[in-house]
Amino acid sequence: MLTYHELKKNPKAFLSATGHTVEEFEYMLPEFSQCYQKKYSKVTITGEGRQRQAGGGRKGNLVQMADKLLFILVYQKTYPLQTMQGLQFDMGQSTANDWIHRLLPILQESLSNLGMTPERDGAALAESAWFQELSADLLLDGSERERQRPQDKQAQTDHYSGKKGTHTDKNLLISHAESGQVLYLSPTEPGHIHDKKLADEQAITYPAGATLGKDTGFQGYEPKAVITYQPKKSKRQSTNH
Repeated sequence: MLTYHELKKNPKAFLSATGHTVEEFEYMLPEFSQCYQKKYSKVTITGEGRQRQAGGGRKGNLVQMADKLLFILVYQKTYPLQTMQGLQFDMGQSTANDWIHRLLPILQESLSNLGMTPERDGAALAESAWFQELSADLLLDGSERERQRPQDKQAQTDHYSGKKGTHTDKNLLISHAESGQVLYLSPTEPGHIHDKKLADEQAITYPAGATLGKDTGFQGYEPKAVITYQPKKSKRQSTNH
């Protein structure tokens, strides 16, 4: 079972699993704990008034607040099937589903309170407070993730991604080139939409002097007053002697 106490001993694995360093995690934890206690100290997860103090009764697998935060960060970073998420934390699929729905709003609220959420309005990116601390060296990428096959035939067509060969949802991400911090997250769209078309539709504004790395999926996307380039993939070193 994954636990914060054990996983933090391996900082590299911790970063891969959560998308955050141990230091960033510990910075988030107090606010996350405060938001959780505020919501659930007097009511149960079903919204009913508590008959006993929070923490009473049968103990679940996510007793420690750090394990609750770890659980939802791992889910957000890796986006596994709920069954697989449950296996990692020694619980069944239905229990994992309950925890996901319980903790996602808490995570979103705490990140918002800490000013760590990405911009969601492309037109507002240029004026984002991020650029008071970060340079305007950016990377643009499209992110696709699998979803259940829709029942509606038109929705099946809309969400079918020829690139992935399955039904997907898609978002655009703009991150800071050096730190990897996600600065912009687009609305979720059906997976069949081409990356460049999606970028055009978002009408993203960029700060003055911005540089933008983009892959071939954004060929022809040239926002005004922005220097664009295609990052080169590192060459594999030959093993021949």
